[in-house]
Amino acid sequence: MAAISIKAIEKSFGETPVLEGINLDIAPGEFLTLVGPSGCGKSTLLRILAGLEAPGSGDVLIDGRKVNQVRPADRNLAMVFQSYALYPHLTVGQNMMTPLRLRDLSFAERLPFAGPLLAKSKYKALWAQVAETAKILQIDHLLDRKPGQLSGGQRQRAALGRAMVRKPAGFLMDEPLSNLDAALRIHMRSELAELHRSLATTFVYVTHDQAEALTMSDRMAVMMDGNILQLGTPDEIYNNPQDIRVAEFVGAPKINLLPGHLDSNGHARCGDVVLTRVAATSSDTITIGLRPEHLTLCNDTDPEALKGRVVHKENLGADIYLHISMKDGAHRLVIRAAPIDGVAVSIGQDVAFKRHHGAAMIFEAGGKRIGLDNNAGTAVAEVA
Repeated sequence: MAAISIKAIEKSFGETPVLEGINLDIAPGEFLTLVGPSGCGKSTLLRILAGLEAPGSGDVLIDGRKVNQVRPADRNLAMVFQSYALYPHLTVGQNMMTPLRLRDLSFAERLPFAGPLLAKSKYKALWAQVAETAKILQIDHLLDRKPGQLSGGQRQRAALGRAMVRKPAGFLMDEPLSNLDAALRIHMRSELAELHRSLATTFVYVTHDQAEALTMSDRMAVMMDGNILQLGTPDEIYNNPQDIRVAEFVGAPKINLLPGHLDSNGHARCGDVVLTRVAATSSDTITIGLRPEHLTLCNDTDPEALKGRVVHKENLGADIYLHISMKDGAHRLVIRAAPIDGVAVSIGQDVAFKRHHGAAMIFEAGGKRIGLDNNAGTAVAEVA
């Protein structure tokens, strides 16, 4: 297991800054995910960890040792690429054998035609490692096949096997599931999480899919515009985002954002409804964030009710999502309704809904989260 530290890493391509002073400590055996939209710098950061890119400034440390000038092959980190990068002319077994031969064998034995030069005892030892790894990944029956004869999931396992076989101190994975279909991605998420637990090795995983980050990570770092906006466990990131960009990015369907304001008593208001009292802020204009699951249909006479009209209805079986246009016509939001509640609601119907107490997230004009006023206790919504 490797402890990895990133200290003040900066990187630019020409005049375009890509990473802006990244600091990050990854614990031994941790599954850490770098997640963010395309172009945020997450793959560049991973390549700097692997040694495939040089940082403009800053340091990379593995187990406390600075490795800026250490070759990728000598960092004892295995890279799994988005494209799998399997040799098409070699079998799965030969692909998995390749890193072992390149690491341990002489120059003559590394040559493609060097089969006869490889001592039988050495070959047997290496092949035993390949067979052991293939069995763990359940591809031991595919060792004689070539990549073109494999499905997407089988190719993914073969790429993982090639990385695993030399027992590295850590794995670096660059969107390895993005080429798979939706059902197989879900299946492979659970397999990767189980693999991490069984290997007890450091994983650094890059993805733009927040569902992957939420379901597999010990911690996740949300990146945008070359910076880490927030670092924490999946529960912390989802339930307590500290920046409105994090709140918008993490969660499906997306968080509902409504305009609001603070009154002279420090209450956050959405229209005439008072949501809660917030800590002191210099911003009178606020944005109110409400997750779809934190809203529920209610009677229109409820004093906490917000009102709107159903403009779209998504029936997903276990859940029904109602898309509601607010009465001002300028804002729409989504409510998750149980089938028993939502089945009677039709498109075009006027509905009333309210939030669960304590569920509102308040953001100031600059996008930073505003905390609740701890001295005020838990506020109950009321009509002004």
